[in-house]
Amino acid sequence: MGKKLLKNTEWVILIVSVILTIIGLIALFSATQSTEYDEFKKQLQWIAISIPFLILAFLIDYNVIIRFSSLAYIILIALLIGVLFTEPISGARSWFRFGESMSFQPSEIGKVITILFLAFLINKMQIRGKREINKIWKLLIILIMAAIPVGLIVLEPDNGTAIAYMVAIIFMLFVSGIDKKYIILALILLAIALPIIYNNLPEYAINRIKVFLNPDLDPRGAGYNIIQSKLAIGAGEIFGMGLFKGNQTQLGFLHPKTTDFIFSVIGEEMGFIATGSVTILYIVLVTKAIYVAKTAKDNIGSYIAIGIAGIFFFHMAENIGMTIGLLPITGVPLPFVSYGGSSLVTNFICIGLLLNISSRRQKAIFVE
Repeated sequence: MGKKLLKNTEWVILIVSVILTIIGLIALFSATQSTEYDEFKKQLQWIAISIPFLILAFLIDYNVIIRFSSLAYIILIALLIGVLFTEPISGARSWFRFGESMSFQPSEIGKVITILFLAFLINKMQIRGKREINKIWKLLIILIMAAIPVGLIVLEPDNGTAIAYMVAIIFMLFVSGIDKKYIILALILLAIALPIIYNNLPEYAINRIKVFLNPDLDPRGAGYNIIQSKLAIGAGEIFGMGLFKGNQTQLGFLHPKTTDFIFSVIGEEMGFIATGSVTILYIVLVTKAIYVAKTAKDNIGSYIAIGIAGIFFFHMAENIGMTIGLLPITGVPLPFVSYGGSSLVTNFICIGLLLNISSRRQKAIFVE
């Protein structure tokens, strides 16, 4: 890679992701002492596995990677269908299991594949101009291709991940030049559909919404996790109770503390200073991803970067929001911080792609 590409690279993105990973490791180290640091050790292994993927996603020109997006999309759909026939884990058929300790969640890596494929597809649809996306038949094709993986993930069921896909898709369509009339129509249809969707939700989903609005409705059942999470974060105050000293964390009241509620662990044991810093780091990450989308040398790069920004934004907002009671619990992990191999590999691939796109942009055109 030439000096010019290295100079253009938005290294802050990599630095932020490394800092978040280190914070996650510290929290996992404390949260897993009762299990002899099992998940902490596995997370270290997954970091080692993720690094080559990060490097490849950075070094291979994204316009070369995008050529394989159609094939990758087909393989993804096959995997998402196949995973529906596996044994459920925690009520969802989302993982392929390999032995007792290894698992693979296709919907995680599917985020990157779907973003790449949609970027490729949107760009193809706009071959005669950016406004071409507003032709009904072209827009329908894009929406159908986007809806297939989302629908399969809903069937698992994994509503949190499905929403992450939808947020990324919305971000991509928004910057692709879609006409405002479609946005207004979509909002109207959503407003009409919400009561219908709510009335047809499974009972567990309706309970989550009710408990989100009032956790005291079921303090020992559906409302238990959010109550314990808020107690943990509140107990941490400014500087935290100290590593290995959090009551909710160490006594097993937070569950699952290494994935969904890792932010609560940070809040209880490291305090507001740490949780505030984590939130600021995510804001920087999302802002930088949007900047990369804005300064990309072509539409494909812009679409990929904004899709990744959507993924990071949703995961940050939903995970932090649910741990403090501002959003319903959906089981969405905190990028780089929560334990999880498939999630970690996917996140580092996203970072590699952002570095890739930023390194090949022409920054000079933005200098006055």
